[in-house]
Amino acid sequence: MGGRSAGYERSLREARQTALEEMVAEAEELGADGVIGVDVDYESLQMGQGGSMLMVSASGTAVKL
Repeated sequence: MGGRSAGYERSLREARQTALEEMVAEAEELGADGVIGVDVDYESLQMGQGGSMLMVSASGTAVKL
């Protein structure tokens, strides 16, 4: 039966927030006023010895008003 893992969900939220913050910081470095068309992707990467890693990436278009 399915269930929800509070720890896993917390990790996902934190990873998503970090990815978005890094995207915004990069846009600010470029002199942008905002970011539009934001997309967040999640990818599970299989590591050696049965381990896995979750990769979260955020992308968007930096805009200058």
